[in-house]
Amino acid sequence: MDLFSESHAPKGRVLVAKLGLDGHDRGVKVVARLLRDAGYEVIYTGLRQTPERVVAAAIDEDVDVIGLSMLSGAHLALVPPVLERLAAEGVDIPVVVGGIIPERDVDTLTNAGVAAILAPGASEAEIIAVLERIIAARNDDAAQDAGRRRQM
Repeated sequence: MDLFSESHAPKGRVLVAKLGLDGHDRGVKVVARLLRDAGYEVIYTGLRQTPERVVAAAIDEDVDVIGLSMLSGAHLALVPPVLERLAAEGVDIPVVVGGIIPERDVDTLTNAGVAAILAPGASEAEIIAVLERIIAARNDDAAQDAGRRRQM
């Protein structure tokens, strides 16, 4: 039996983070464990992260998705700098935001580039389905880019 077979490979690498002064970390820890138990490799950066540190960690860890837990109401101040920093670094890592996001702010965040928003109470199945969809789309895009480079 090959211990490093594809069946043992993680489904993806996910960085989860708490931005700003939000100290409520119970939910993000539950999500991190849920993802780990579902076969994802999870990197949890801990509390009180800056957008710069989150992006640096995501690049260093070569993650497939960044998950931001937002319960403080500072999502419009803290999420766009993450997206801007990713663009400035020239990396395309999808960002998922979970937590208390008022309906009036959803369009603002998705128009800024957030891949998905998960509200409090999102089921395990919903969380996994969102990540599977985002990672599959990212892998498809990477495969298409590689194909175009081979044709050049």
